[in-house]
Amino acid sequence: MTRLLVVEDEERLRRALAITLKAHGYTVEAVADGASALRAAAAAPPDLVIVDLGLSDMDGKDVIAGIRGWSAVPIIILSARDSQWEKVDGLDAGADDYLTKPFGMDELLARIRAGLRRGASGPSADPIVETPMLRIDLAARKVARNGVDVRLTPTEWHFLEMLVRHRGKLVEGRQLLREIWGPTYTDETNYLRVYMAQLRRKLEADPSHPRHLITEPGVGYRFEV
Repeated sequence: MTRLLVVEDEERLRRALAITLKAHGYTVEAVADGASALRAAAAAPPDLVIVDLGLSDMDGKDVIAGIRGWSAVPIIILSARDSQWEKVDGLDAGADDYLTKPFGMDELLARIRAGLRRGASGPSADPIVETPMLRIDLAARKVARNGVDVRLTPTEWHFLEMLVRHRGKLVEGRQLLREIWGPTYTDETNYLRVYMAQLRRKLEADPSHPRHLITEPGVGYRFEV
């Protein structure tokens, strides 16, 4: 059966969604906060996620970003925030659709069906990437080296995440600069050298002879397992 993850902190609505969606033949896991959502998505990847933005422990966009770090699962935002900028920010964060409250259940069901059709191309990737020395949890946004957690800055994590999501493949330097720093920074290749050096110091056994964080001179970088 198709499995849905519902992330909604309002108990009455969360319960109503779970009951209604189950009545329409879906398997539903309903959680009240962002941390529970990220754990649930990693433990049993859903076929579609419905997420509110105003959660008690984090913004729903952070949940979307956490899931998008490793999964292409369809995500529908269900929120009372109805400004144009909120919708743009939510979609830019990685959501596929945005439905404002109050809403009609028939419309939500139609959007779920549409999202499932778009997401039917294949399963999500595993959120855990492991090497003999490293354990990278894309869902939890954590990395450990030899069993010890490594603290990365937000920019270091974003850099690493992009490479790990495309592991084994070359990611061009201009793409990294555009995604991490913005379109006006595509010529700032010194940024990449500085942050790659920092990542290697934290994650490689021998930073001068990297095993995982590989440079393709003049082109870009790749992550090798």
